[in-house]
Amino acid sequence: MDESERELFVVVQELWDSDVNRLQPGKDYRISLQGKARGVMTTNDDNDTAGLPLFTYVDEDIFKKETFLAFISLLDNYESDAGEPEVVTPEEIVENHKFLDSVMETAPMKITHKYLVEKQLSPKDTEEFKQQLYGIWFELYARRGSSRPDSSGFEHVFVGETRGGRTVIGFHNWIQLYLQEKLGHIDYKGYSSDSNSPQPDENKHILALQFSWKNGIKPKGSIFIGVSPEFEFALYTLCFLTSPNERVKVSFSLYEVEIVCHHYNQKHIGTTYPVLIKYRSS
Repeated sequence: MDESERELFVVVQELWDSDVNRLQPGKDYRISLQGKARGVMTTNDDNDTAGLPLFTYVDEDIFKKETFLAFISLLDNYESDAGEPEVVTPEEIVENHKFLDSVMETAPMKITHKYLVEKQLSPKDTEEFKQQLYGIWFELYARRGSSRPDSSGFEHVFVGETRGGRTVIGFHNWIQLYLQEKLGHIDYKGYSSDSNSPQPDENKHILALQFSWKNGIKPKGSIFIGVSPEFEFALYTLCFLTSPNERVKVSFSLYEVEIVCHHYNQKHIGTTYPVLIKYRSS
């Protein structure tokens, strides 16, 4: 491990330790893993190995916290179908900035900003840093197959999109998953694992899974569960700006993880999500 990797491990552990708004599994939320998802990509119930929802309980008091409130206000601002041009209203721009303002007040984002300034990857001035974040996450771009701006990093990663009405792309956030499942728009199909991946655990914070949403299938997705919006936003921003690679290895708490982070034109996040490599021995 070289010095830059070691430094990144240290700062990611700091992000994890500073995430005071993280929910505790078994106490603040409970999930039901049920069966292992089959590899067949279909909305047919014959391939559903989970007859019940993924989430059995979430203490929704957490959603009253400022960053959660600001995050949730953004989830209804997008057209889910990739290829459908996005129209950003003045109200939505205000909501985007309010979310940035709220996360910038948290320890994970302050740690991230300090580290990026030290590495000369971000401006020291807070307002200039927010402008950089806005460009990375909220500026629209044309996703593959579209000629007009129809997507953004935030929409893809945190809200989710559909392609051709049949396939779910992006959608790597547990809050959106919980809220959409509660509304009846998500059908959890089971957990995903293979011979190289650890068995999922209802009391751990990372899960690979299969689900359907708006008649489209997400054959395999991977998400953090129970973490705060500011933790994910900070971690993904950090990985995007510090690494030109598409996979960034990090290690924190009980987890060894690869953060997949695809750039779009080197200016925007195309997608980003965690892949659990193994559990660390405590």
